[in-house]
Amino acid sequence: MLVLPDRDAAEEAAEAIGERFRLNEEPQLVRDALAGEDDAEDAQWLLLLRDEEERLDPRELEEFVGRWDGWREEP
Repeated sequence: MLVLPDRDAAEEAAEAIGERFRLNEEPQLVRDALAGEDDAEDAQWLLLLRDEEERLDPRELEEFVGRWDGWREEP
């Protein structure tokens, strides 16, 4: 799971990830409202990746998502 600060960053990363990594499926974009926040601006966006074969290098994913001030988390 990659966490991004806003929708624009998440959409850009979703497009670019296919070029950088060979994925079997398209990543899923999900809005994650911060706890206790009602404002739509106070949301992170998650880019959910399926990597059942564990082919993706966690360090490469960290570097990739860092371009958009994001980070990688384990689900």
